Amino acid sequence: MSNPTEPTSQNAPQTQQNYPTPLSPPLPAISKDIELTRAMSASSKSSLYKLSRSDVLYEDEWLVAVNKPQGVYCESVLASVPCLLAGDSAESKSGRLSEGTKLNLLELHLANRLDRDTSGVMVITKSHKVASKLVKAFTDHKVSKTYIALCIGPAPKWKRITIISGHGRSKFGAWRVYAASDVGRVLPGGSVVRDMVTSFEVLSVNGEGSFKEPSELQEDEENNIVVEKKAVLDADAKKNEILVRVFPRSGRTHQIRLHCQYLGISIRGDVKYEGVYEWNGKRYDGHELHAESLSLEHPITGCPVMVQAPLPLWATQAPQSSSK
Repeated sequence: MSNPTEPTSQNAPQTQQNYPTPLSPPLPAISKDIELTRAMSASSKSSLYKLSRSDVLYEDEWLVAVNKPQGVYCESVLASVPCLLAGDSAESKSGRLSEGTKLNLLELHLANRLDRDTSGVMVITKSHKVASKLVKAFTDHKVSKTYIALCIGPAPKWKRITIISGHGRSKFGAWRVYAASDVGRVLPGGSVVRDMVTSFEVLSVNGEGSFKEPSELQEDEENNIVVEKKAVLDADAKKNEILVRVFPRSGRTHQIRLHCQYLGISIRGDVKYEGVYEWNGKRYDGHELHAESLSLEHPITGCPVMVQAPLPLWATQAPQSSSK
């Protein structure tokens, strides 16, 4: 008989593992109901969504790039591509598709994904072969992307900056920013902290500035922030409208939104990451983030391809808006 004073496997004390500590806050309580309302609205909108020829930004026999609207799930965009492509064929006008056409349409794949409320460039491949090549290009960081975001917060003291941190989430948790030195460490649930790198360029503050075409930032123009502790932010600082161009160097979920939050300039409408959803008397139904451009080497021809989506109204108006 075991000694009752000795711990058994059932009552032995558990060793507390030293997990990394997230450096960004948990989701605001207010975000739950707002996000649920937005999700329901997006589901309704997505069920009725159909691509038109005016949404197509680029197409050849291997790829098609489209301009995804805000508030539509990317799966719904993909689901509407067959009708768009078949609509160009003579056989579709008769209401019948050949077996060969049906088979080809089944090979459509999303090359990149955008959040529900993010608009802009989405690339769809037309065959499994092209899909695998493009997935590898994204994985190897051979695809360059730029985004435009309208943020609210203190006017940045920097013109250009690069932020380097960790990225991860615990089991059943939210995506959070972690210290750069935590990359590779295990989180509760078994996932691992991964590297996350984003460059930013300020285009305008309260309408003062000018919009320019996207171009790659030069290394010597950048200031680097290596994240190792929680950001120190002034809650009482004046709030400004800040238009930024963003260059994600890695491909982490909610990367831009998380780094904007860490910098104290959360994206307008992004309630999940502390963005205001009411501003100057107006309520926003989604965050203002736009996938502006995507540049890659064509997976079949090897030629350079650059796809650019028209800017939404909030982005074109920002540099001309009056100071608040």
